[in-house]
Amino acid sequence: MDVLLIAIAFLFGLVARQFRLPPLVGFLVAGFVLQTLGKEGGETLRSVSDLGVTLLLFSIGLKLRVRSLMRPEIWGSTTVHAGFVVLLLAPLLYGAAIFFAPSFGLDWQTAFLLAFALSFSSTVFAVKALDENGDLGAAHGRVAIGILVMQDIFAVIFLTVSTGKIPSAWAILAIPILLLARPAFGWIVSRSGHGELLTLCGLFFALVIGAKVFDVVGLKADLGALFVGVLVGAHPRASELKKSLNDITDLLLVGFFLQIGLEGSLSWQGLGWSLLFLLLLPLKSVAFFALLTRFRLRARTSWMASASLSTYSEFGLIVMALGVSQGLVGAEWLVAVALAMSFSFLVAAPLNRRAEPLYDPISDSLKKWEIKCPHEDDLPALGKGERVAVFGMGRVGLAVYHALEGRFPGLVIGFDRDPGAVAEHLTMERNVKLADATDSDFWETVCPRDGLDLAVLAMPTHTANVHAVETLRRHGFQGVVAVAGKFSEDIHELRGLGVDTAFDLYSKAGSSFAGHVINVFTQQRPDLAKEWRTVLDKD
Repeated sequence: MDVLLIAIAFLFGLVARQFRLPPLVGFLVAGFVLQTLGKEGGETLRSVSDLGVTLLLFSIGLKLRVRSLMRPEIWGSTTVHAGFVVLLLAPLLYGAAIFFAPSFGLDWQTAFLLAFALSFSSTVFAVKALDENGDLGAAHGRVAIGILVMQDIFAVIFLTVSTGKIPSAWAILAIPILLLARPAFGWIVSRSGHGELLTLCGLFFALVIGAKVFDVVGLKADLGALFVGVLVGAHPRASELKKSLNDITDLLLVGFFLQIGLEGSLSWQGLGWSLLFLLLLPLKSVAFFALLTRFRLRARTSWMASASLSTYSEFGLIVMALGVSQGLVGAEWLVAVALAMSFSFLVAAPLNRRAEPLYDPISDSLKKWEIKCPHEDDLPALGKGERVAVFGMGRVGLAVYHALEGRFPGLVIGFDRDPGAVAEHLTMERNVKLADATDSDFWETVCPRDGLDLAVLAMPTHTANVHAVETLRRHGFQGVVAVAGKFSEDIHELRGLGVDTAFDLYSKAGSSFAGHVINVFTQQRPDLAKEWRTVLDKD
């Protein structure tokens, strides 16, 4: 890869970060700058881009639970939304072409293909944005990911049918064989250690067992990575496996965003159509919000999920590229969709970062869309007079929960936003409920009524903890706020937000371990401990 690509990608990513935007926005702009300078992506960058997307889908599979796709708000909203957007946008685009650009060659076939391509939302952007905001495990994050996976499945089906590529006879056996091999996959993960071999294990599953096997039997390679990810995702060490791949996936995805900017030649007509597509983008967002509330999700969950889905998609580019290769549309439409997707990223990045503060002032109006029926996403009620809440019931949060429960029995409650984790805690008879500390509705309605005096934020991502602090401060929480952090810069930022205490897990872990060692040594060898103390006193 050209060193100029690396240099410009880094510089623009760094600039984006200084403006508190996701670095991917900078990478996207870098691609356009490089294209203006006459640079081309080439096969190497395209291969890097494809590998990044494949690993991303494998990572999604590691966190995906198939039964979540069976929920009505996932398959129902995805299906209805796709049909609605296609039937709405196709006539609008065709009419716009007749009145404003009759020479651009937009017939009904092109209009429907464009509408279908624009109906998808970007999986790459949403996963990156949710991950950077610490929201992958939140209710709206789970909904958004479920919808994106359903869209990806629709895209794969369309590509398979459109290309006329018939899977080989082995494809009928491939999926059952992989399902039967699931125990063997778990055995391999368990024996891959915790270092570089575990990372290589993830690459093996994603690129060889998943992508390559599916490609050989005539199925979509990315779908294979996703499928194998789901199979491996049930293993207890799936989370560790995902973390081991994060850095590699992030690095390869830089190539994906650069490739977008480097695709095709810019033109004023393509730019004009891309801006029109951008003006139509709010229709997708409003449709998602309306549909999700019809499926009994709260307004806040629907709003946040819609914000994550307010983009155009890389799968739209793939659909258009197929149309160009088969002579269904002109290459200028591929450039227009690529520009529209890029602009949608630039708009969606700050929107996703500010989605919660933007929700607060209009929450009353948005709640009028809600259907008042029970849903698992509904806010919990404390009800037992608890005064202490621990948010994030992982290893750190669980230790805090037990310590506080031992000191203040009956006054402590734990909250986690992972339904599976909550169910496991309940089987252990712990007082744990499903809730999100970044949820404005929680702090607005639950806490003032139930009177929490202490909130301990122990969620696994620093960004989620920061957003929780910002949310509870906006809603006037008057209790004590304690937060756990892993790095000195995290502690500095948390203290700058005005928390009562920020605990440095890494530095305090060392001192706590030292104290434990001293106590054990004193108990096991009191003679030596006394001797050492005598020597020190003499000195």
